[in-house]
Amino acid sequence: MGDRKLNIAFMGTPDFAVPSLKKLASSEHGVRLVVSAPDRPAGRGQKLKASAVKEAALELGLPVLQPEQLSEPSFLAELKDAAINLIVVVAFRKLPDALWQLPEYGTFNLHGSILPDYRGAAPLNWAIINGETETGVTTFFIDEKIDTGGIIDVRRIPIGAEDNVGDIHDQLMEIGADLVLSTVHQIASGQVMVQLQDDLLQGREPKKAPKIFKPTCQINWELPASQLHNLIRGLSPYPAAHTALVMIQEEREPLLLKVFKSRIVKHASASELEPGSIRVSGEQLFVGTGEGELELLEIQLQGKKKIKTPDFLRGFSLSNYVFK
Repeated sequence: MGDRKLNIAFMGTPDFAVPSLKKLASSEHGVRLVVSAPDRPAGRGQKLKASAVKEAALELGLPVLQPEQLSEPSFLAELKDAAINLIVVVAFRKLPDALWQLPEYGTFNLHGSILPDYRGAAPLNWAIINGETETGVTTFFIDEKIDTGGIIDVRRIPIGAEDNVGDIHDQLMEIGADLVLSTVHQIASGQVMVQLQDDLLQGREPKKAPKIFKPTCQINWELPASQLHNLIRGLSPYPAAHTALVMIQEEREPLLLKVFKSRIVKHASASELEPGSIRVSGEQLFVGTGEGELELLEIQLQGKKKIKTPDFLRGFSLSNYVFK
């Protein structure tokens, strides 16, 4: 049997989805329709801004739909009129049943983790925060629950000891595009082999990847340096781990300091610094933790630009401060 004829609708919003769209659009399969979030106000002037996927689609000459509600009858009718028989989802939102059930060959999603672990909104962040040494991307068929459908295929990459979420995001963005195209080839040829996530879990609970909120980003200096290093990497460059810079013995308003890059200090003996205490040595900034010391390499003081620590220390004295 030859390949099925696929009429693809691509659904996505941020830059993570753009390489997948471009790869599909230039393939023999092509893309009939692109669906993205409505334009939103952005920047100081609050002018309407198109999503990265919409901008890419227009450059490719592809028609774009931007429904406010994915269950709108007029929107579903447009998909039917275009004879869409496969939907590809990359970094979009939850689809109503009437939408993902519509195409003959199903709806699949590209997810930024090795499923069944790290289901949820922030898989890249949590893999690094938890100190994983491997991550990847997974394609799976969408079903009633979020990120639980049958797995089609997986690609894996190592996480280096100094990699941050920005580094991994950029790698997975490109690897994910290759996986999306490979998955479409499999569906077109009728040779999809699906793995059930429950079979892979074998009764254990999956590791979770909930949305990142401000309390998650707060550095607790009582924790070990290794754990804090992972937190900083897992939140860099965005939204960034932060701490309060407090002046000792003076009732001044604490300053917020974001930390983008750190290094675990290898000492022969245990650190003498109390958690949150600061030690400056030349152009280096060390902080005591619950176990060991952490060197801060790239930081941003409230209201200032992100800079390397030596540049910060040349213009700011930390002699009367601690981190809390």
